[in-house]
Amino acid sequence: MALCSSVGALALPSELIVHIFSFLSDRDKLRASAVCTRWRECLFYPALWTELKLRIGGGTNGGGSGSDQTPRLEFLMRKFGSFVRELQLEFAPVNNYLSPLQHGVDAVESDPQFAKDAMVTYLDQVLCVLGSLRNNRNLQKLSLYGDTCILHEDGILDSTYLSQVDQGGKKMKEIQQLFEEILSNSRQMKWLSCAFMLGVVTPCSLASLSNPSSSSLQHLSLIDNQLPSLISTLELERLAHLHSLSLDFCDFTSDMCRLLACGDRAPLHRLSLLLNGAALDVKPLDGTAAEDDWKALVRRSTNLRVYIMGMDVHSQDLLRVLKPSVPLERIHLDSYSTLVTDGVIELISQQYHKTLTHFILMRDDAGFPDLSVNRNEDPLVLLTWRCLHLAVLIIHGYTVWSHNLVAISRLRGSNLKVLEVSEESIDFDPDQSVYIEGDPVHNLVKEVSLGLGRVWHPSMDNSVVLNEPTQHFHREMQSFSAGM
Repeated sequence: MALCSSVGALALPSELIVHIFSFLSDRDKLRASAVCTRWRECLFYPALWTELKLRIGGGTNGGGSGSDQTPRLEFLMRKFGSFVRELQLEFAPVNNYLSPLQHGVDAVESDPQFAKDAMVTYLDQVLCVLGSLRNNRNLQKLSLYGDTCILHEDGILDSTYLSQVDQGGKKMKEIQQLFEEILSNSRQMKWLSCAFMLGVVTPCSLASLSNPSSSSLQHLSLIDNQLPSLISTLELERLAHLHSLSLDFCDFTSDMCRLLACGDRAPLHRLSLLLNGAALDVKPLDGTAAEDDWKALVRRSTNLRVYIMGMDVHSQDLLRVLKPSVPLERIHLDSYSTLVTDGVIELISQQYHKTLTHFILMRDDAGFPDLSVNRNEDPLVLLTWRCLHLAVLIIHGYTVWSHNLVAISRLRGSNLKVLEVSEESIDFDPDQSVYIEGDPVHNLVKEVSLGLGRVWHPSMDNSVVLNEPTQHFHREMQSFSAGM
């Protein structure tokens, strides 16, 4: 930054200052803007800020409350909201609640006022963002995610609480209206994603999308904990150039699948489906895409790949949804009370051995069931052997025997880019200790490292593998869809 410290830097033309800024990181841009008023004015030149990524936290870990961040958010949106082309925002009313921090789960449960304040802040911040975007006709990518899972679990989002923080639902209605205005005013929207954003999307929202944007839209993701479908087949018919789609599994109906298979539409490349087992009583699987529907879709979209996440889904339901013709590339099975059986893993390894690259098996419970009981071969080893393109394997909450872990590492070798197994999931066969000298953990680390061709260790930090499921789905869907 020697240039900025010289007297000559003060006399540089604005065009040259902007050109200098274009080579700097966002943090260095801010530092350089401290030179003088002219440099500070050039900092907000629209061409320098085509993309903005923010996570608005809930103020854990001593970082101040969520409301403390509101002035900064207002400043940024006032400066960039009218012209930014790509905006990615994550809202976390109660941030990092899985970590044992000062405002974690206990804070929410023991202090209802804390949760109410968090909700008020969340609503105000969403209003701030959407209000700043309402007249932005250049917006091409809008991605919103609300980390509101804990508020749902603790009942903070029931009608009683909401009526206290938003009397008459005035803020909710204003939020929904602003979101629809953004869609109707857009002219070149290519990416629209809104996941678990409380009160933002309704079943009528998508109808507001302008005709120019309905022609340009390539990615659509609308997911919430609401019961009504947020994406109808009728509205999807307008989006003829869609390449990537993400929605609730139960909303992916036979009619929708058939529509996407029509020859007058662009082929679909990525499909992300979230299956919530807790909602199946009120949103049954009846009417979802059947085997013949999937066959028709794959015939039309030969490059289609599918990502499925199942949250607390019973194995009998998983066996229903895992159709043979689904071109499954990634699957994440996450549960608290349910148990994934060896039969499900066997089915996955047999049906998707040509396409599967990511397999995540998580269970947040005190017990660690052994999937290899009463079997000659461990189902996870068989899956690793059969799925030739497997690159990511993450396991927590199920027993993984040390000798099977070594076998997994040797079967896929360096092609297995990610192998995350929590330390507490690993068990050792007492009979083998007779034949192996030294510390069994040290020997395991050595053997798996040799098999993978790189240094490997069990996951000591559960937060690496045990993160919030909806957040994981959102981020995985983003990378999965962007990689088409």
